[in-house]
Amino acid sequence: MAKKKTSLFECQHCGEQSTKWLGKCPNCGGWDSFIELNQEQQEVLKKVSKVSSSTSKATPITQIVQDDVTRFSSFNEEFDLVLGGGIVPGSLTLIGGSPGVGKSTLLLKVAGSMANSGKKVLYVSGEESAGQIKLRANRLDANHDGLFLLSEIKLEEIQDELLRQDYQVVIIDSIQTIYSSNLTSAPGSVSQVREITFELMRKAKESDIAMFIIGHITKDGSIAGPRVLEHMVDTVLYFEGESSKELRMLRGFKNRFGSTSEIGIFEMTQEGLVSAKDITSKFFDKSKAQSGSALTVAMEGSRALILEVQALVTESTHPNPKRSATGFDGNRLNMLLALLEKKIDLPLNHYDVFVNISGGIKIKESSADLAVVAAIISSFRDRPISKESVFIGEVSLTGEIKDVYSIDMRLKEAQAQGIQKAVIALKPNLKLDIKCFAVDEVPKMIELF
Repeated sequence: MAKKKTSLFECQHCGEQSTKWLGKCPNCGGWDSFIELNQEQQEVLKKVSKVSSSTSKATPITQIVQDDVTRFSSFNEEFDLVLGGGIVPGSLTLIGGSPGVGKSTLLLKVAGSMANSGKKVLYVSGEESAGQIKLRANRLDANHDGLFLLSEIKLEEIQDELLRQDYQVVIIDSIQTIYSSNLTSAPGSVSQVREITFELMRKAKESDIAMFIIGHITKDGSIAGPRVLEHMVDTVLYFEGESSKELRMLRGFKNRFGSTSEIGIFEMTQEGLVSAKDITSKFFDKSKAQSGSALTVAMEGSRALILEVQALVTESTHPNPKRSATGFDGNRLNMLLALLEKKIDLPLNHYDVFVNISGGIKIKESSADLAVVAAIISSFRDRPISKESVFIGEVSLTGEIKDVYSIDMRLKEAQAQGIQKAVIALKPNLKLDIKCFAVDEVPKMIELF
């Protein structure tokens, strides 16, 4: 008897798989996105899922020889910081971000700097012609003999070029535009992206080529294509920031060779994206004090940043007051508002409250709670807070103010920026010129206003 064919369906939005057709994807919620994979596409899927050989023999960990990770610089301090100290030969890095945020600009600038240092770099573009890239390279001062341009979207042609020269760095712009003639599906489809990424990863490991691939993002902010794409690469970086603003942030979400807690901060200039020089002054204003504004110190990896928390409290004309937070967790804002109503009897249930973190930074830690509380009280009472004061502390549901990690590093940064007073949970042991006020519960914050 002939062997029964196994059907396999795949969502073209997120890569979810099913043995039967589904009208709605249970993973991403997409409608009518499942298509049936043919036998050739299923073979590609099996090849990708079996990257490591199943016949390999297990070895005691005590007998394993540790790999020495060597790095070389990209000649961009912020980029090296996010990568964990530099570029690792043989690594595969995925960089995502919204259109116009600066992905291609940064990588072309980095490619030019590495080519100038003597490395052989290949920049493959499936979206622009070589002449268009040359025009941008003139503006970025990236014209060097070691930088090679290839305008190509066929994977087999790219592989042939990699055999002609001993490239040390390869940049693919972008992964969704490249296609393989071995597959019948269109460029950017799940099957194509999976196959191409697998082939690039295999080439990077075999030849010790550091590869960077640029990925488009979807409306919800995730990289377009299957989730397996992020699992296959060594490093995943996301560009954050609006194209209308000069500051952009590069954040690591996965890094097999370093920490994911670091962020790189760049500034868009006439010469392209460059490492931000005076970072701290970009996120807060040292002008006169205004009501509804309070300063805090947040940690982004190993870097302490002074941020301005802005709050606007205005009487509501609607039965259900508005609550809005930009750069701060909305659920946490609702918790703090409920706490202020209960502990210090602020009638915020009749007021609209808006909170914004200046500079486009998104605070993902609880150390800014105290600054948010201070800004809300300041706006409600229309009493300005001095720009020479910072508020650092986590606020609990019981109204207690808790200490946060790296308080010494935060206070040192505040002192370096001319801050004279700090409101915190516990006085530090470190002797500093900055004057510290210990506040252990929210009701005591009223004494400061």
